[in-house]
Amino acid sequence: MTDGTATIGTATDGPATAGAAVAGPDGALRCPWALSAADYVTYHDEEWGRPVHGDDALFERLALEAFQSGLSWITILRRRTGFRAAFAGFRIPAVADFTDADRERLLADPGIIRNRAKIDATLANARVLAGWSPGELDALIWSHAPDPAGRGVPKTLSDVPAVTPESTALSKALKKRGLRFVGPTTAYALMQACGLVDDHLADCAARRP
Repeated sequence: MTDGTATIGTATDGPATAGAAVAGPDGALRCPWALSAADYVTYHDEEWGRPVHGDDALFERLALEAFQSGLSWITILRRRTGFRAAFAGFRIPAVADFTDADRERLLADPGIIRNRAKIDATLANARVLAGWSPGELDALIWSHAPDPAGRGVPKTLSDVPAVTPESTALSKALKKRGLRFVGPTTAYALMQACGLVDDHLADCAARRP
């Protein structure tokens, strides 16, 4: 999740009794938040916490984390197909070329979150990123990945932070380069989603060895 709310995977994102990994219908232990909505299971098992590389792919994650601010992640996940269609697959050069007519189209699109500030930030970010060298966004984001050896393995959701020194530093670096809607909590949610950190609980079947 993003600034002002907890990141996905924290104690506030699962059931009230969430703590340690919980067995799903198939018997596999998972992070409790993965069982709070049916759409979460595949995302949890196959995407969340897996390394993501590529400028366009990371731009998509940045944009979706920004749109999620103040909302639950499931709201964004269920609209992801609509977001991809509306934003030209999040190809940076294509979004950077969006016109005022495209902006009005987005504001009227029921397949996405029609928030003017978030749409404007996404378009502005694309224009900034279009001026970067290929691979520059990927390199900047991944340069803030913490050393796994220095991180403890979370046993319960209460062990998962919402902000870290690394996410604060990443937020500052992105803002310094002109990007918007990239606060420290958004940056940490990005780090979780893109595999810079592995916040699957210790007993979770999806945790990487």
